[in-house]
Amino acid sequence: MKIVSSHQEIRSLSREWHQAGRTVGLVPTMGALHRGHVSLVEASVRQCSATVVSIFVNPIQFGPEEDLDRYPRDFDGDVEKLRDVGADALFTTTPEEMYPAGFQTYVDPGALGDGLCGASRPGHFRGVATVVTKLLNLVQPHESFFGQKDYQQARILLRMVQDLNLDHRLRILPTVREVDGLAYSSRNQMLTPEQRREAPKLAAALQEVRKAFDRGERRAEQLQDLGRKQLEGSGFRLDYFEVRNDEFLAADALLEDGAVAAAAAFLGKTRLIDNVLLGSAQSRLG
Repeated sequence: MKIVSSHQEIRSLSREWHQAGRTVGLVPTMGALHRGHVSLVEASVRQCSATVVSIFVNPIQFGPEEDLDRYPRDFDGDVEKLRDVGADALFTTTPEEMYPAGFQTYVDPGALGDGLCGASRPGHFRGVATVVTKLLNLVQPHESFFGQKDYQQARILLRMVQDLNLDHRLRILPTVREVDGLAYSSRNQMLTPEQRREAPKLAAALQEVRKAFDRGERRAEQLQDLGRKQLEGSGFRLDYFEVRNDEFLAADALLEDGAVAAAAAFLGKTRLIDNVLLGSAQSRLG
C-alpha cells in the first residue's frame, strides 16, 4: 500500500490508474478506523481495481465547542488495518494544504442540511460537503463508499452528486453493528465502561420504532414519542429523536411507506448517532 501525502501526488497516482484502465474507488474517513470503515474498504476492493482511503480530520465540520481535539487518532493502527484489507493507497493531507490562506469557497447543502444534526451543528454539513467535493476532485474516483449510520450526510452527498452533475457513483452501505447492536463509531472508544453498557439502548429504541412501523403505525409523532420514551431513565441526554421522509428528510405528520427514524444523543461528552430505515426505504438508498 502506498502512503500519499500531497495533492499533486494523489492526482498523479489517480491519473496513472485511469490511463491504465483501472476503476478507482475512494473511501473518505477521519481515521480511527473500525469494522464499519473496514467494510467500506472491502466493498471498494471488491468493486474497483484500485482503492484509495483518505484520512483527514476535517476541521471545518467541527463547531467551536465540539470534540475536534478529542477526536480519536490512531494512524499506525489505521495503516495496519488498511494493509490487511488490501487498500492500494492511503491519502493523508493537512488543514493547511486543504484550506490554504485565502480559502473562501464552500459547498452549501441547502435545506437537507438544516434539520436533525444540522440544527444542533450549524455549518457541519457545509464542511462535510466541501471536503468531500475536494476529495472527489483530487482523487477522481469512479465510485466512493459511505456508511448509512450518517444518514443525513448520505442524503446530502447523494443530492450533491446529482445536483452538481458529478460524473461519479456514490454508494451507501448498511450500518455495521457490534454484537449488542451498537453502531460502530470512532467515538465509541471515548465512552467509559459504564457508558458503553448504556450505549446499545439507542439502537434498541430505534428498533422499537421499526417494529411499530411494521405493525402499521404511520403517525410520525406517535413513533417519535415511542422512541423517546424508550430512552427515559437511561444515561442518554437526547439531542433529537425524529422520524422523517427518507429521501428529503421532510417532517411529514403522516408517513408514506418509506421513512427513516434517526436519533442523536450524548453519553457524557460523547455524541452518538444512529438510524433505521423503515418500510420501502430499506431498498431505496444508493
